[in-house]
Amino acid sequence: MAAGAAAFSLREVLDAFRRCVTEQREVLLEPYLSGWRGLIRFLQSLGAVFSFISKDAVAKVALLEGHCSGSQRQQYVSLQSMVRHELAAGRAALRARPDSGCRTVLRLHRALRWLQLFLEGLRSGESRTSVLCTDAYNASLAAHHPWVIRKAATVAFCALPSRDAFLEIMNVGTAEEAVAMLGEAVPYIDDVYGITQELFAEHKLLDLP
Repeated sequence: MAAGAAAFSLREVLDAFRRCVTEQREVLLEPYLSGWRGLIRFLQSLGAVFSFISKDAVAKVALLEGHCSGSQRQQYVSLQSMVRHELAAGRAALRARPDSGCRTVLRLHRALRWLQLFLEGLRSGESRTSVLCTDAYNASLAAHHPWVIRKAATVAFCALPSRDAFLEIMNVGTAEEAVAMLGEAVPYIDDVYGITQELFAEHKLLDLP
């Protein structure tokens, strides 16, 4: 484990994603980004293996934070308000903006699917971590990465620590307590992922360049 692993807390991620979804089923961006900052600490605690994902996530979170604190911040309170605001300029204008909130969230959304699958795999503990991580990656991010990155990722995953080491990184006590909290946290992440997927599919945003 890399130095700084103690900075990660699964409880913080759980609390952030728990706060994400309103009664109206809107996804609030402030807790969404807070949850992502926690997930980035998780990735960074594992060292260079995940740097190709964590560095990209850091850049995307910073970009969204800029939208959320900028002159149009009232339009970036939730995913739904962001989509309405950015689509109002027209689909062509949105596709031409590499820094759009929609494009940025889409990149994070794909990575969230990988983490969602991987964390669920750690909870159930049915395979070695290298297998869990590779399967989760192949079912999510791999389709969006060039062959060189896919190959490097698959090789890197072979060097992952044991499940017990991952559960220790969660910083919530015993392995049993970590598994129990994963059981709490993963459904909240699932919910945020599902709402985002439905929203982006509805507005045909899942293939933004």
